[in-house]
Amino acid sequence: MPSETNQNPGSDPLEQSDRQLLADCDVHRYRASGPGGQHRNKVESAVRLRHRSTGVTVVGTESRSQHENRARALRRLRLALALSTEAPLEAADAPPEWLAECVDRRGGLQVGKRHERFYHFIRLVVRLLLGTEGRVAPVAGRLGVSTSHLVEFMRSHR
Repeated sequence: MPSETNQNPGSDPLEQSDRQLLADCDVHRYRASGPGGQHRNKVESAVRLRHRSTGVTVVGTESRSQHENRARALRRLRLALALSTEAPLEAADAPPEWLAECVDRRGGLQVGKRHERFYHFIRLVVRLLLGTEGRVAPVAGRLGVSTSHLVEFMRSHR
């Protein structure tokens, strides 16, 4: 089976803890501008993260709390890294070992935003869709889920 990434084993950013991922980023705190009046950030609570090795940049500005904005930015960074795939996968490739923990016996998905493999699953789906030229049915078959479950997952996690 091809590796999930072209990086060295263990250096996959999706496998890193929040602390490790932050260590690989340039963190910039700033005062966000925009509408909001008295409820707008008065201190440097907005957070911009730039992942050094990939150049991916994300921001978190919604909250007046720097901690909440950093957490949002980290989730966005993991999603952006999962979506910045390097190569398509063919539907015939062997499934990763962790896929079984994401699918139930009836072909339903057991992976939500809080699942530890959520971003891995998104990366796998995107790479499979690239390998099948966007055809959902072969991807669903490869994952062992129904086409409707996969379409619903993609709709709910745009």
